[in-house]
Amino acid sequence: MLARPLDAEELAAYLRRIGLPDTPSANRDDLARIVAAHARSIAFEDLAPFSGHTPDVETPGLVAKLVHAGRGGWCFEQNLLLAAALQAVGFSVTGLAGRVVHGRPPGSPPAPRQHMLLRVDLMDGPVVVDVGFGGMTLTGVLALDVETEQPTPHGPFRVTCSGRDRSVSALVGSAWQTLYTFDLCPQRWVDYDVSNWYLANHPASHFRSALMIARPAEDRRYALSNRRLSVHHLGGPSEHHELADPSEIRKALEQCFLIDLSTADGLDEALRRLY
Repeated sequence: MLARPLDAEELAAYLRRIGLPDTPSANRDDLARIVAAHARSIAFEDLAPFSGHTPDVETPGLVAKLVHAGRGGWCFEQNLLLAAALQAVGFSVTGLAGRVVHGRPPGSPPAPRQHMLLRVDLMDGPVVVDVGFGGMTLTGVLALDVETEQPTPHGPFRVTCSGRDRSVSALVGSAWQTLYTFDLCPQRWVDYDVSNWYLANHPASHFRSALMIARPAEDRRYALSNRRLSVHHLGGPSEHHELADPSEIRKALEQCFLIDLSTADGLDEALRRLY
């Protein structure tokens, strides 16, 4: 069992938050619309653990923060909210867990199974969706049983299979980069609650020490890693800017990532650590 589905009032507020004017139906086209709109509207952000707080991953807390307070969140918040919304629309949703590969040194031990993604069962077969993978967040819908490249609004992705394990990869430039591996073992809400707490509180968790923010726009991806703001234009060059002080970071959070900072308790003190 995942977080409880949104009720009618919460679903209406969620759809307003992501800019969808009508109530979707439980079909692939509308699933793609929801995923793309969610990813563009609700930024990936780790401001809570970076500022010393543990994110709330129960449905009321997710709605309060990501919908009403104009905040974003990390994979557990993003995908649990998406799952709650999809279930309210009528989709059949299963939570899955993945091991992150992207950014890890070659030959390093496998990462723990601490990334969340979703399986959605459609009339024409199962698909995966994932609005919580930071700078490479999936903005489309990927068929589970198709191993060739699949188009998304932000470039080609693919799902490949090796035994019981599957991998999600993205085409970056001319090379495929594996993002994470996963299997089809269903996860329960409590599994994500434990990982959510661990990553927010373990002293070695990079989410406690590093600022990681991302949001895809229609023609680009924005990414903020500590003081470095990057803008990756689709089909064009990337820009990189070193932000001079905490006020410039706050400005970027508000203007590029569309984050309302009024509820980001402890953020100013946390940002000063970066300088």
